[in-house]
Parts: sequence; structure tokens; C-alpha cells
Amino acid sequence: MKPVVCKFGGSSLADGTNILKVCEILRSDPARKYAVVSAPGKRYSGDTKVTDLLYECYREAKEKGSCAGTFAKIRTRFQSIVDELGMSSFNIGAILDETEKQIDEKKSADFTASRGEYLNARVIAAKLGWTFVDAKDIIFFKKDGTFDEEKSYPSIAARLKECDEAVIPGFYGTDAEGNIKTFSRGGSDISGSIVARAVNADLYENWTDVSGFLACDPRIVNSPERIEVISFKELRELSYMGANVLHADSIFPVRKGDIPIKIKNTFRPQDPGTLILPSKKYGAPGNTVTGIAGKKDFTVIFLEKSMMNGEIGFARKVLSILENHKICFEHMPSGIDTLSLVIESRYLNGGLLEELLSEIRDAVHPDYVRVLENIALVATVGHGMASSIGTSARLFKALSEAGINVRMIDQGSSELNIIVGIDNDDYEKCVRAIYHEFFADKKN
Repeated sequence: MKPVVCKFGGSSLADGTNILKVCEILRSDPARKYAVVSAPGKRYSGDTKVTDLLYECYREAKEKGSCAGTFAKIRTRFQSIVDELGMSSFNIGAILDETEKQIDEKKSADFTASRGEYLNARVIAAKLGWTFVDAKDIIFFKKDGTFDEEKSYPSIAARLKECDEAVIPGFYGTDAEGNIKTFSRGGSDISGSIVARAVNADLYENWTDVSGFLACDPRIVNSPERIEVISFKELRELSYMGANVLHADSIFPVRKGDIPIKIKNTFRPQDPGTLILPSKKYGAPGNTVTGIAGKKDFTVIFLEKSMMNGEIGFARKVLSILENHKICFEHMPSGIDTLSLVIESRYLNGGLLEELLSEIRDAVHPDYVRVLENIALVATVGHGMASSIGTSARLFKALSEAGINVRMIDQGSSELNIIVGIDNDDYEKCVRAIYHEFFADKKN
């Protein structure tokens, strides 16, 4: 029987009571062999995540030589968890002493930030009676900072083969120099996906505080439908556009291994959740649209030049300017004589926009340049859109009836999504209009 790998987020592990729920979930299915855990999250509104406290520890250690002031809060937090779990014989004090000493000595942001996952994994492994496997011994990064597949996967598989069950801290591994290196924030999702790929898991369960993916943001639409089944491609589109149940980069390891993901709710384990399937295993459920997601605060640079299509290197010259400034672009809609660059506005602060425009004018001499600011992007995503006649007509009719002016349209070549650019102020209204067209009346 292939194993199931479970990843638990910070909200699922915020205190001892929650950790007991996690232990019950793990013990309820013998296939659940490996657990990847995050640092404790917020226990209540206004609380502080342990990882945020650890970053403060790093700053304190750098400035004062000791993190004792902030680390006292972490010490209290983990001692409270151990007490709530009834683990009186577990010497968390000695582990915390060693951790504080290492933070002061190393003064490393990555090492310090990783200790929340490390400490939580030590506690949970002891409570379960499972083997603790330190991520630093099995997950590796290359010299350029990217994940080292060739070294990590065999290492993970060999180490976990020795364990009946194991708890692994998420979020970090070891760099090419032997130092602790972290993934980006939320990177425990990536760690879980890597472990699942390495052991060729039957399923990767990602346990959080929601019962799966919803068709759109519940802060915008009241009680939107839950997505029962979704493909990796649809998930990638929605995650990238702001549906933040799962770290967008965590899809790739399991996608390569054709391993399904199940999003589950730690606090409602009986809920069915959302099943995420590889394309070869995915059968579209019949819905025209699977989900809607979006982001605010983009800037669009619109360029027009006669005979642009016949000018070799036009786009390359423009994109080289962005590359030189280390700026990513989101989309690049184009026509025969036009090209638009859609960029997150946060990259263009401090006069950089005017600098870019000047360099673009010098490089390609456009006839006309226009800038649209305060633009929101909304993506309507679904495999069913390609085979449903009139999808675009329905979408734009809904936006027209809602009084929304569409400033930009971009449709992917796969026909998996339609992205519209609208004013920031129309963002919520746009999401509601699209949702009610394709979901509220069950027209699809």
C-alpha cells in the first residue's frame, strides 16, 4: 500500500488542543505515514504567529547580541503547548535552551525562521511516538538557491523507508554550504509536496482551516460554492491569481509525480474537501467555470507603433528593459501595432515608472504611450469554457449589466481562462457579477 503524506498548516497546530485533533486525524488512517508540519500559527485574532516572533528574534540577536527578550515569548508558547498535551516527561526546556543559544550564535535569518517548524515537529513526533526526521538532513538546495531534486528525492526516500511513521518539519532544508535555508513564506506546502513526490505517495493531504477551495473569495460573495474536483492547471491559475488556500509553487512536485492532492479541514475532518487531480486523471465535472480569482493594484503600459509586427526585436528590446530592472510582468497582450505590459504596481514605486517609460521610448520609439494605473485583474477559470459556446458573451454581458468598464482582455492560448482588467474600485463588483452569472442560478 502506498503511503499518504499529510501536511498541516499553522492554524491547525496553533495550540495543544489543535495538535490533539491532528494526532487523531493521523492515527485514524494507517495509510497516513508521514506528517509535514508548520510552525504554530495564530490562536486568536491579534495573536502573533511563531514565525513572526522568530524573525523578531533574528533582528534582536543582530542588534543586541541576544534574542532573550523575544525568545521568552516563544519559550512560553511551546511550554504551553507541551503542558496542554500532557507531556510532562518531555524536556522541551532543554530543546528551547539549545535553540536560543544557536539563534544567538548563528545570527541567520533562515536558521532562526526555521525553528518554529523544527520545534513543533519535535513536540508532535514525541506526542505521536513517531520518528522525528529533520528536514535539514533530507531536503537540499543548489548553489543558486533552487531546490535540488537530484539530491533530495533519493535522500528523502531512503530515510523515510527506514521509518514506519515520521514527522518532518516543513519550510526549510540545507543549502550547498551546509547552512539552513528556507523556502518562501508558506513554504511548508512545498515541503509536503516534495515529500509526497519522493515517497511516491498515493495521496498528498493538505490540512488547513478551510473545507477546500471555494469558487471565489467568501469575503466578496456570501457562501460561494465549494469546488469538489479541480485540475492542477486550474489550481495553478487560481492560486497565482490570489486564491491562497495552497502555495502556488507546491503544485509542481506532485504534478510531476501525478499524485492527487486533497485539501481538508482540520476542524471539520468529516467534510469532503477539494480533490486536485493531474490532467490525465481529471474529468471535467460539467461546469463551464470552475472558479474566479483576482488581484488589485496593477499598472498597464500600453505601446502603439505603426508596422510594429514587421520590426524585428521590438518585444525583446522592451522586455530587456524590464529584465535589467529585475521586474516581472504578469501579462503581455498584443496586436498588430500594439503591445501592453501588465506589471504589479509595487514594482514601480519611487519614480521607476517614469524611468522605464523613458528607456522604452529611447529603445523602440513608439508612436504612442499610455499608462493605466490602479487596475485589477480578474480571472475566470475552467476547462469547460473551451467547449461551451457563448461563454465570453455571457461573461461580458454580466459585466455590462453590472456597469463595469473593461479596460483590458487577455485569454490564455489553452482557453482555460479569460482575464479582464478593470478599475480597482470595480473589483468586488466584477467578481460578484461573474459568480452570479455562472454559479448562482446553476445555468452552467
